Amino acid sequence: MLKDWKKILLLAIPSIASFASMTLTGTINLIMVGQLGALAIAIVGVSNIIMYNAWALFSGIGHTTNYLVAQNYGSNTMKQGVERTYIAFYLCVFACIFTFLVGLFFPESIFRVLGSSVEMIEEGSTYLQIRFYAMLFSIFIFVFHGFFRGIGDTKTPMISSVVGNVIMIILTYGLTYGNLGLPKLGLFGAGLALLIGEFVIFLICAYVYFIKLHKSYETRSRVAFNYKESKLILGESSKLGIQEFSMSMAMFVFTAFVTRLGTEALAANEVALSVMSLGFMPAFAFGSTATILVGQEVGRGQPFEGKKAGTNTAIIGSIFLFILGILQFFFAEPIARVYTHDPAVYELAARLIMISAFLQLFDGLLNFYAGGLRGIGDTSFLLKTSLILGWLLFIPLSYLLTFTLELASIGAWISLYTYLTAFGVCVMIRFYRSDWSLVRANVGETSEI
Repeated sequence: MLKDWKKILLLAIPSIASFASMTLTGTINLIMVGQLGALAIAIVGVSNIIMYNAWALFSGIGHTTNYLVAQNYGSNTMKQGVERTYIAFYLCVFACIFTFLVGLFFPESIFRVLGSSVEMIEEGSTYLQIRFYAMLFSIFIFVFHGFFRGIGDTKTPMISSVVGNVIMIILTYGLTYGNLGLPKLGLFGAGLALLIGEFVIFLICAYVYFIKLHKSYETRSRVAFNYKESKLILGESSKLGIQEFSMSMAMFVFTAFVTRLGTEALAANEVALSVMSLGFMPAFAFGSTATILVGQEVGRGQPFEGKKAGTNTAIIGSIFLFILGILQFFFAEPIARVYTHDPAVYELAARLIMISAFLQLFDGLLNFYAGGLRGIGDTSFLLKTSLILGWLLFIPLSYLLTFTLELASIGAWISLYTYLTAFGVCVMIRFYRSDWSLVRANVGETSEI
């Protein structure tokens, strides 16, 4: 047991550090930008939701690379793993073209659809445009990280994320307020800092993949078109991408509801989401670890070892979230005060944080067991469940509690965690009710490197 837990932690801790650096960067940036006022907090918060939707739409490419490469690594067929990664890169090119065009022409329209104020549209459109351009690098980064994690290398994503995010923080401090001898660009400077940081992460990942790993895996090999593999990766990427997009669009509608409650309510909502992202961090990290371990064991032809690894990962991840929940519950208001000095904002944000502190355990279950299901390639279930619960439970319940019963932000957050709880329980049941004796790796006859 201790040996298994040690293996999980050796994979998970760098992933936690990687996700933590991204989360902490977002938190610090929001705190720094927050000094510009509630409007700036609201713009950054709404932009975060919009960009989460943009990322989610194409995230399936990275998720698919992650679980297929993990299976290839376990089955010692890494030539196929590299071929699959190249196909993923080709898909990224098309994704980037689409993202660039949306960022170029539609930022103002997106804000209008959300029901944003005229002031928010005027101040936030340029910032959102820069965020779309930064997403061009993020799409590729997620595929690089998927490959690295698939081969059990969680340190490279950690190092690249930490370096890039430190640069983001420094440049946000300098470019937003004119510090460190840099020009004072306000919200535009904060967006530019994020763009530069993402570019640095992309460069580090490209160096490791194409240069450092070439000797071991021939990562610069020419890859011919393979219809069967292309169809597999497109299909799996579509299912996982639509699943994430369904969840993110549900959050998009959720944010639209909160936006209509006013700028202060929206600012409090974004502060609370920023704080709760500290809980999402270990959830994502252990979910990624579950995908790695389950996928590799399935690749080795040992699915029941994969099931055991998934269970142990969920146990350790839940312990992390429980400890974090205790801290968030008892220090909710002091934490909220770090973001803003507006009593109306931090008092409401503190109540939202207290609601979420322990309920985030169910979000953890969702990530842990969804990671395990990705490891065995059970992507159709994740897609169906996401669509049903997101649009038949979460959205109607959000409207009912927020507006019909007039519970405002509190009602919105109750509906959010009702949704996450239902989703988490569903994927956990699916994980244990799956017939593991029938689980097989999705690998072909490929020569070893």
